[in-house]
Amino acid sequence: MTEKTTCLIAGGGPAGMVLGLLLARAGVAVTVLEKHDDFLRDFRGDTVHPSTVRLLDELGLGEEFAALPQSPLDRVAFPLGGDRIVTIADFRRLPHPYRSVAMVPQWDLLNLLAGAANEEPSFTLRMGTEATGLVREGGRVVGARYRGPGGEGEIRADLTVGCDGRWSLVRREAGLVPAEFPVGIDAWWFRLPGSPEDAMALTPRAGRGRFLIVIPREGYLQVAYIGRKGNDPDLRARGVEAFRADVAELLPELADRVDSIGSMDDVKHLDIRLNRLHRWHAEGVLCIGDAAHAMSPLGGVGINLAVQDAVAAATLLAEPLRRGTADGRALARVRARRLAPTAVVQRLQRTMEKILVEPILQGRRMGPPAPVLWVLEHLPFMTAVPARLIGLGLRSEHAPEFARR
Repeated sequence: MTEKTTCLIAGGGPAGMVLGLLLARAGVAVTVLEKHDDFLRDFRGDTVHPSTVRLLDELGLGEEFAALPQSPLDRVAFPLGGDRIVTIADFRRLPHPYRSVAMVPQWDLLNLLAGAANEEPSFTLRMGTEATGLVREGGRVVGARYRGPGGEGEIRADLTVGCDGRWSLVRREAGLVPAEFPVGIDAWWFRLPGSPEDAMALTPRAGRGRFLIVIPREGYLQVAYIGRKGNDPDLRARGVEAFRADVAELLPELADRVDSIGSMDDVKHLDIRLNRLHRWHAEGVLCIGDAAHAMSPLGGVGINLAVQDAVAAATLLAEPLRRGTADGRALARVRARRLAPTAVVQRLQRTMEKILVEPILQGRRMGPPAPVLWVLEHLPFMTAVPARLIGLGLRSEHAPEFARR
C-alpha cells in the first residue's frame, strides 16, 4: 500500500509525540510510526523537567499531567559520610511553580500526549508499525517504508523526521553519520522495593570502582549502577550474589532489599553513547533528539533536550510544511537553533565524567572535588546554577501560539 501525509515521524518517544502533537495543532497532517504495540518499557528516561512541565501547562495539559502517578525530586544531593550531605542542584531555587523534576513513568507521559494528539483530526498514530527504510525520488527523501499489523507498505511525506533514538534507522538510511565522543562508563539499571520513608532526592552513592544513583519512584527505587565501559561480561560472570553484595555495600540501609534482584536478568545494561550529528538533515529528512545527539545519562537531561528539539522543530517548520516549502534551508534552522544548548550540555557531561565519575571508578576519590564541595557548602545559592542547567536548559523552548490551549 502507498499512503500520503505531510509529516511522517519515525518513533513514538517523547520527541516524536511532542512534535506530532504540536504539528497537528497547527493543522499539519502528521503520521507517527511506533514499532511497539504499547509504550510500556522499563528503565526508559522518566525524568520530566520543569521546562517540560511548563510546556504541558502551555498546551493545556497541566492538570492531566499533575494527576499522573509521580514522585517530585526537589534536589540532587551527595552523601559524604556520616550525616554530611551536600546539595549539588536545588530545584527549589527555580521560578515558581516549576521547582522540581517530576519522576513519571514514561508510558504515562506518552499516553497523555497520544490522547491529546488523537483529538486533532490531522493526527494519526500507528502502533506496532516500524519504519524499515526510506523512500527516495530524485535525490530527495519522500517518505518511508514500514512493516505493521496489516503487512508492509509505504507512506509518502513532504518531510520524514527521525525520532527513533540513538540507533536511528532514519539517520543511517539518510547517510548521516554522528561524531562519537569518548565515553568510559556504562550503566546497569535495576529496581529495589520502595518505602514511604525513602527521601525524595536523587542520591548518588560512591565506592571504589563503583557508583550508584538512586531515583525514588512511586512505590519503588530505580537504581543506576555506573561502572567501566565494557565491563558487562565480567559483571554477569561474577553472578547475582556478588552484584547484590556490591549494592549492599554502597546502600547499607537498603541491604535487606537486595534479594529482590532475582538474577542478572533483572539488571539491564545500557551501552552509554555520546555523539552528535554535524548535519541534522538531508533533503526531505530531519533527525532530532537522540537520533541527532545521543546523551549520557549524567544529569538525566536526554528527554529534556529531545522535547526541546521537538518544540523548536514544530515552531520553525509548521508554516513551511503548510505552504509546502520545508526545504533544506528550513530544516537547517532547527539545528542552528538547538546546536548550542546540545553542545554545551554534552561538554558538561564529558567534564562531569572526567572530574567526578572517573576518579570514583579509579578509587582516587569518593565524591566531588574539594573546591566544588567548598563552593556548594559555603555558597548554597550556587546550587541554582546546575538546577537551572538541568531543569530548564540553556535555551528553554515555549509552546508556539498555534499549539496553546
